Amino acid sequence: MSFTRFLSLFEESQIMTFIGYFFIFNISLIFIETLIDLITSKKRRWKDTGANFLIFITNQFLEKTIVGSIGVICLMPFYWLTPLSIPMNLLTWVLAFFAADLTYYWMHRIEHEQRILWALHSVHHSSKDYNLSISFRLSIIEGFIEWIFLIPMILIGFSPFQAIVGLILVAQFQTWIHTERIGKLGWLDKVFNTPSVHRVHHGSNKKYLDKNYGGFLIIWDHIFGTYQKEEEQVIYGLTKGINTNNPLLINVIEFKSIIKDLKKCKSWKDRFKIIFGNLSWRPVYFKEESKKIY
Repeated sequence: MSFTRFLSLFEESQIMTFIGYFFIFNISLIFIETLIDLITSKKRRWKDTGANFLIFITNQFLEKTIVGSIGVICLMPFYWLTPLSIPMNLLTWVLAFFAADLTYYWMHRIEHEQRILWALHSVHHSSKDYNLSISFRLSIIEGFIEWIFLIPMILIGFSPFQAIVGLILVAQFQTWIHTERIGKLGWLDKVFNTPSVHRVHHGSNKKYLDKNYGGFLIIWDHIFGTYQKEEEQVIYGLTKGINTNNPLLINVIEFKSIIKDLKKCKSWKDRFKIIFGNLSWRPVYFKEESKKIY
């Protein structure tokens, strides 16, 4: 199938109409909750909410440019190279959704574990509030690289269209879970990604760190040992707060931290590990120099 034909699917396919309505529904939920909080004077950091809306508008603008097509552009060569091909029908759409959901789990987990990727994803976690507008708070750069995680789906035969749409659906599902207005949901909290489950994921409490990565199903977390139920009160935000409502700074502040650490490195090997290594890794001499200061 040609590149032009694949692009046309994003305009002509009926599932894109469903996604459009789903998107409008989610936007409506966010505005309704925001309006209710305003009317009821619910405690909320309104400048923080304003930053979330501005980040959302920026992302929508970028999606109307080449960023919106970069996933298809980069995935097409893998589609042409693989000898496997899965036809598009109702059954394979269901399979594509759950394959995208498993892909999302590992993409999400790796974004929490690798520092350069955390620099992107930390944008979503940097608010001390937890409301539906947090679903707007997504890195303006993330879209340039997340297509990489869909390569395995392409290699086993899914089309770039199905893979991308599957991931979009998994992401769109998660809008409603960014709220404190819905409590625990019993057995549903053990199977699906729910508000209670996702509150834990956004917690900076020690027992909540690096838990509940699932997008639609939380079963993946049970399988891979990262599930944590909501127990103590959640403290939202990063372990080290950013203290800014500037949308640009929110998107680059972790990169500034990386650059600061790079300047302190004594070898190119350490610089490489600072960028691409584990989130918590630092050279031993960082601690030694810190002790000298204090």
